Amino acid sequence: MDTKTSIRGLSVVSDSVAWVSGSNGFIGKTIDGGENWKWIQPAGYEKLDFRDIEAFDADRAVIVNAGSPAYILLTIDGGKTWKETYKNVDSAIFLDGMDFWSEKRGIAFGDPIQNRLQLLITDDGGQSWADITAKLPFEMEKGEAGFAASGSTIKTLPGGKVWIATGGTKSNIYTSDDYGMNWKKFECPILQGANSTGVFGMDFYDGNIGVVVGGDYTKDKENSNNVLTTTDGGKTWRKPSRAVSGFRSSVLMYNDKSCIATGTSGTDVSKDAGQSWYHISDESFNVIKRAKNGGLVLLAGDKGLIYSFAIK
Repeated sequence: MDTKTSIRGLSVVSDSVAWVSGSNGFIGKTIDGGENWKWIQPAGYEKLDFRDIEAFDADRAVIVNAGSPAYILLTIDGGKTWKETYKNVDSAIFLDGMDFWSEKRGIAFGDPIQNRLQLLITDDGGQSWADITAKLPFEMEKGEAGFAASGSTIKTLPGGKVWIATGGTKSNIYTSDDYGMNWKKFECPILQGANSTGVFGMDFYDGNIGVVVGGDYTKDKENSNNVLTTTDGGKTWRKPSRAVSGFRSSVLMYNDKSCIATGTSGTDVSKDAGQSWYHISDESFNVIKRAKNGGLVLLAGDKGLIYSFAIK
């Protein structure tokens, strides 16, 4: 579908319901597993770049844009109307992504302001947001920031676990076990040092097993040190024996063994928890996600491109 939007936000609710979000204010929704899509532009927000979306069913979804002013919008009627539940006009605000522990509890993060990573939480499904920036005590390094390439540099798991990955001049992993009240910081030895490098996508299968992907988006066919795995919740990271074949902005752990990583220079799969990767497609995508309740896997990218992915 040649819709004039670059899709970076993706939320797959079930094998039938999924939502996407992108540039030029576009939101897309399917209720038949991706066969047909309805496109929406929230009134008054048509110029925004919605980099992340979290959907709970065919009626309820939360979207966040990149850049300033920053907005978080909520719909409870399938996208017909949208309520502005957060607005920040600080010229430095840049929200990178969000994730939810449940239909009520969620967290969003943004680039540092005065060296402090911006943190927001909700406990009412996105109706309101509280600033908990002060809960994360670490100062960012100069040039360290998040990437809003796929809404997947933040990951939650039930029970209060959350990971946030940064990039730029320095890549770190910030993690909390208690809904963002207390944090730890781990170095992430992925390609870094320039404002176009670092972690662009992350997924965790459980509290220990995870994968990060990234690299340098300006050199998307280079694959030096752009995928790492962890088995201790992000404390330590190791390189695979066979890497992905280029810059990757999103990764999915389908189960404890099968992984899929995608980006502008193609898609790779792993059958051994990210230790060895095999290139399967040159098609350009930005993001990949699996159904929260089901097996449907979707990939999305520029020009409204959306594909489903069959796990064999």
